[in-house]
Amino acid sequence: MSFVRESVMVNGKPLTFETGRLAKQAHGSILISYGESVVLVTAVSGDERPGLDFFPLTCEYVEKTFAAGKIPGGFFKREARQRDEEILTCRLMDRPMRPLFPEGFKNDTQIIATVLSADKVHATDVLALCGASAALHISDIPWDGPLAGVRVARLNGEFIVFPTFDQQAEADIDMVVACSKDAIVMVEGGAAEASEKDLIDALFFAFEAAQPILQLIDQLRTAVGKVKRPFEPKKLPTDVASLVPALVDKQILESSLIKDKKKRYDGYKSAKNAMVESLTAKLGHEKFAEYEKLLKAEFEERKYVVVREYVLSENKRIDGRDMKTVRAIATEVGLLPRVHGSAMFQRGETQAIVTATLGTSADEQKIDSLTGERWKRFMLHYNFPPFSTGETKPMRGPGRREIGHGALAERALVRMMPEQEKFPYTIRVVSETLESNGSSSMAAVCGGTLSLMDAGVPMKAPVAGIAMGLITDGKRNAILSDILGDEDHLGDMDFKVCGTAKGITAIQMDIKIAGLSRAIMTQALDQAREGRIHILAKMAETLTEARTDLSKYAPRITTLKVKPDQIRLIIGPGGKTIKGIVDQTGVAIDVEDDGTVNIASSDSVAVKKAMDIIKGITAEPEVGTIYKGTVQRITDFGAFVEIFPGTDGLLHVSEMAHTRVERVTDVMKEGDEVEVKVLEVGRDGKIRLTRRELLPLPEGEAGEQAKARMIAAREGAGAPPARDSGGGRGGDRGGRGGDRGGRGGGGRR
Repeated sequence: MSFVRESVMVNGKPLTFETGRLAKQAHGSILISYGESVVLVTAVSGDERPGLDFFPLTCEYVEKTFAAGKIPGGFFKREARQRDEEILTCRLMDRPMRPLFPEGFKNDTQIIATVLSADKVHATDVLALCGASAALHISDIPWDGPLAGVRVARLNGEFIVFPTFDQQAEADIDMVVACSKDAIVMVEGGAAEASEKDLIDALFFAFEAAQPILQLIDQLRTAVGKVKRPFEPKKLPTDVASLVPALVDKQILESSLIKDKKKRYDGYKSAKNAMVESLTAKLGHEKFAEYEKLLKAEFEERKYVVVREYVLSENKRIDGRDMKTVRAIATEVGLLPRVHGSAMFQRGETQAIVTATLGTSADEQKIDSLTGERWKRFMLHYNFPPFSTGETKPMRGPGRREIGHGALAERALVRMMPEQEKFPYTIRVVSETLESNGSSSMAAVCGGTLSLMDAGVPMKAPVAGIAMGLITDGKRNAILSDILGDEDHLGDMDFKVCGTAKGITAIQMDIKIAGLSRAIMTQALDQAREGRIHILAKMAETLTEARTDLSKYAPRITTLKVKPDQIRLIIGPGGKTIKGIVDQTGVAIDVEDDGTVNIASSDSVAVKKAMDIIKGITAEPEVGTIYKGTVQRITDFGAFVEIFPGTDGLLHVSEMAHTRVERVTDVMKEGDEVEVKVLEVGRDGKIRLTRRELLPLPEGEAGEQAKARMIAAREGAGAPPARDSGGGRGGDRGGRGGDRGGRGGGGRR
């Protein structure tokens, strides 16, 4: 293979494709780089596996930790199973490329994208998509490409492509768009309540930006591309294929109009069995066996033709709805007594129970990626058990589809979560799909909103989601709101739109046809907005806003602020102080670097006790302020009075009364509560207290003498200075935390 390296300028930097030097035994190999991020993408296709009724395409995306100059954690010190972010990139590659393989192609095909260098500035997911397209295009594998993946972001009102990570974080629109020469074929992204017009502008900006990349990929094929291997899909003989419509079309149409999903599928099954029986008798067992798989595939093709023709000609859907009507919605909240927030959302034959759980910062998810460590405080997990479609399958953890649907629903909701300063909880939402007939991921969004509000999470605005579909023959178009599973399978577009009443927060689109005009996309988004507003109104009938009280089973987090230089006082030497507070109160404590202290417990008394201790540790006594303190220790020359938890001062014997005090124990004893006033706070932190000034003056000559002494004291000629070095902050007691052990708090610190 000849060595070729070509570049195209994207956002002021070269996007470089290279082939012919690395991985030469792969059928297609591309080294793609942008900045200092480098991804190797290979494509290999083997022989056809006999007996398969699906296309065995596998897309893999692997981030090697050496790419960022890191060593993997764990005992084995090597990369293990793929992280969710890697799986989402696998789906990003698979979804736009799979439809471009020829119908009937059943050869084992594998695309592997390996991140070899990550500069922590430029994302590598779109590089993997562009590289996969180029690797397939220059290979001998039959594929109707090329494609280009473009990430588009809007920053300060301006669109940019291939944004940096910092620009992505600040953008109010962030999407990955896969484009062919003629059309947008896939969209995945989120926004901060963007308008439909702004979203379409972003999509077509990405489409224009993709064209130079596509031209470069075509140039690579011209230079080094291999001849595509011949492929002819197996087809039924014309005379045999012509027998099928007359046998099945009428029963397929009748079955498709049955509203109940199970009965509808039973009708399809009955029609297929009748076809098998009739054709077996007509063709004979031997000839039927030869064409059996093709005949069953032809049955599915007739379903595709019959249902689509009915929708386009009758302008009516198979369940009787018009194009815009959303199925009946039922919602319920608070149905699970021990969880922090719960909701049931049902739309037609799609049903989900969604829960919200509140935790502390100790429950945050640590993400260890090539770009570094970060903490995630909002998580949404989507589950799709087999019983939801009346099937039996092994349950082996979340699959790629579940991870993808969960990520979409999470993206829809995350921008509407309250800021951590206002609501310092870690939040986990779990959507359990109980029934499925179209758009269970959107049920996760709607049910997630209700469960969060039921849990008392003060969302910025409620979010709903709707799945849109399209059936077109090039002349007639039908845009469908709230699609069924059949309409998804037989249609030309799956377009999921999530958002608030104000705008869009997440979008996912897969298109199976050559392309959509701007007019059709505008109509689809406008119709999706109508449906979204309708669903939000139905949700509001159950719950209009977040509950004001949290569940009694949820932790209460109380936040207070201290000066950053006081953090060391709360932590204490070796963490002794904070461990002592946790041991005494049973609360969980998290101290942030900016001085934010979060105290969590379901016991409000324990929270108050911990707060009092921390306030005492960090409080700064003010001269002239009166405090109610507790006598902690008696000496010959006075008493040490605790004015804050862990902080005491010296009440000298001369400051205890207006008259001379011979013995301290004549006036007070350990454990007594006394009111004292701060006379002085020394530079070394030592505190001098007085009680005398708070007592009424005695009558007569004694009173005049006491008054004179008080005046003299104010002028600096009063009581002698403290002689004990223990009179400073915390005295010699070391604070409440002391040297006691016990359970540690402190969160991530």
